[in-house]
Amino acid sequence: MALINLMDMASRLAPGARLLGLDPGAKRIGVALSDVKRQIASPYATLARDRLKVNAAALGAIITAEGVGGLVVGLPLDDDQKLGPKAQAARDWAYALSESLGLPACLVDESFTTADAHERMITAGLSRARRGEIIDKMAAAAILQSALDMLQIQVP
Repeated sequence: MALINLMDMASRLAPGARLLGLDPGAKRIGVALSDVKRQIASPYATLARDRLKVNAAALGAIITAEGVGGLVVGLPLDDDQKLGPKAQAARDWAYALSESLGLPACLVDESFTTADAHERMITAGLSRARRGEIIDKMAAAAILQSALDMLQIQVP
């Protein structure tokens, strides 16, 4: 498979196929899942970052169990909204993961998703320890929700 744009990916999805949102970090990968109507993103899991083969196997099990048809991967653009080393690494990882899993993947700007998720959790009164446990999957849900919102805007 290859990296494609969000609208092309959505047009290729089977009815009821879910999207899997991913926030690939250096130590952990946040995972979020859409509903079958592709309107709501929910935090799903946090995986330890490992070799691609190991992470692909874990994600493959989720994909099979949940009926996932495509991947939405966070793209960490730099302060000037340009591709820096982290964005290039995320793009390379998304491409390799797409190839490994045989699913289309698209990249979505993840600017400020982790910071926004932290702020919401602090406002909600979550402890530092609890925030640390769930921040990655919350950021993945924010990335996926951003993509789902873009899809809703495009619906005639």
